[in-house]
Amino acid sequence: MAVKKVVKKKKKTLGARGFSSGASREMSPLRPRHVEKKPPCHDTCPSGNRIRQFVTTIAQAERLEKPLDQAFEEAWHIYTDTSPFPSVCGRVCPAPCETECNRIELEGAVNINKIERAIGDYGIEHDLPLKTLSEEKKPQKIAIVGGGPSGLSCAYQLARRGYGVTVFEALEKAGGMLRYGIPGYRLPESVLDTEIQKILDVGVELKCGVKISDMTELQSSYDAVYVALGAQQGVSLGVDGEDAPNVFSGVDFLSRFHHGEKLELGKDVVAIVVGGGDTAIDAARICKRLGANVTVLYRRTLKEMPAIAEEVEEAIKEGITIEFLAAPVGFRKENGRVVAMTAIRMELGEPDSSGRRRPVPIEGSEFEIPASAIISAVSQQPDFSGFESLIEGRDWIRIDDEGTTKVDGVWAGGDVTELGLVTHAVGHGRRAAEAIDRKFTGTEAENNDMPLIRTDRMQLDHYEKQERGVPAAIDVDQRMDAIDLEVNLGFTQEEVIEESRRCMSCGYCFDCEKCWLYCQDQAIDKPMQKGLLYSFKMENCTGCKKCAEECPCGFIDMV
Repeated sequence: MAVKKVVKKKKKTLGARGFSSGASREMSPLRPRHVEKKPPCHDTCPSGNRIRQFVTTIAQAERLEKPLDQAFEEAWHIYTDTSPFPSVCGRVCPAPCETECNRIELEGAVNINKIERAIGDYGIEHDLPLKTLSEEKKPQKIAIVGGGPSGLSCAYQLARRGYGVTVFEALEKAGGMLRYGIPGYRLPESVLDTEIQKILDVGVELKCGVKISDMTELQSSYDAVYVALGAQQGVSLGVDGEDAPNVFSGVDFLSRFHHGEKLELGKDVVAIVVGGGDTAIDAARICKRLGANVTVLYRRTLKEMPAIAEEVEEAIKEGITIEFLAAPVGFRKENGRVVAMTAIRMELGEPDSSGRRRPVPIEGSEFEIPASAIISAVSQQPDFSGFESLIEGRDWIRIDDEGTTKVDGVWAGGDVTELGLVTHAVGHGRRAAEAIDRKFTGTEAENNDMPLIRTDRMQLDHYEKQERGVPAAIDVDQRMDAIDLEVNLGFTQEEVIEESRRCMSCGYCFDCEKCWLYCQDQAIDKPMQKGLLYSFKMENCTGCKKCAEECPCGFIDMV
């Protein structure tokens, strides 16, 4: 009779959460480490706003048993540490931060812009003051030339550090293009006034109606100068006949409108759009509210149009006609006034140096549009009178990453360097202020570089799909009744919370517990207090990498 050999199998022991203890597994020399990473929203925000932090502060309020008012106030202070304009930018910024949001790979970017607006409006409603960073009154004095977003951003950052700051503004009120270039239906004047007042309350001196015509006088009286003139001069079309009295530049038209001037436009208005930017769309929508029939010409397609997409969509809803792939070539006049515009059809050719496809005229495709007024929104430029010494060759003012110009003791930013968004101007002002502070204190810039987190380091299947939130807007018929009636409504408080919870907290822990749940070696301690980071017990770790592999947001590295 054959004897059956009995082989005893080693019994596996289970850890506290039902996993094998891994006693028989091979050890790895790698060990887990928390490594915070930069989310794409932060990386693409020209203002440098810490978007993940202020969004997750609201998103996690309930889990952390934090009162909602406290969460909104904390979020407001996180935001205003880098920019004093949350309500303003929440209305007028085209949100470059959203273009690279990792959530796009699920169902769409987080609506950061509308969360931003809600946080800003909370700060206004609850009269929250901007925080200072130093109680010390420092001896240095700084002059800021220009009271637009860049100048005010720089002034705020310097004043909160204890410096004496004076802003010189040529016009009767501060705000620059925020005040004189953006209509009230997009940015109510009361919102702008309130956020500017908060900056002044930090200790900024504002002198309006003062045009600086000689930079050297400032250099002799101040320890540093920041030049933020803005770009409020229109650029001509270069088309015969545009000297007629019923042809306006876009910035001139908007400025005259904001100053209360009565504009005789007639019934049919053609807004000439070569750049296709926000100035053109704003001018067209104002004309519509003044009772005109409006046609916008743009030499490329909708896809290439740089104006905020939401504003273009609203313009079309309001009955504004947009002629794409068309450009002006001449005007027909009667009695010295333009009565029609001649345009030509275009087609997109080869890409230019910027990578955009160059529009090419189609021979024999000319057509005429009757017009009682023309608004040329080609571009705009600064008035450099008194600051010519800063210009370099054919360029405007060149600056480095800290806003330094070629003239010692003079920094610059905003549209005097190149035409950009409000958020670019705000970022220029902050970075220049920090550089000025470092010069006076003799300190070095902190190295805050973090690796960028993309979805290849994340576990997207952890996140439930949830459609992007979009706030309501005033009906088209109703919005025409009052020219400054704000069209786009913000999120309700409930909508803000829902949208903030779509944030995936890319690159930083949001307490999903997965590292703790999947650890087979009981090498991770769950904190007793919510909001604290999980800790590693290296004496138990075998380097299996499970915690890093299962971390949805990519916060854990194996090193």
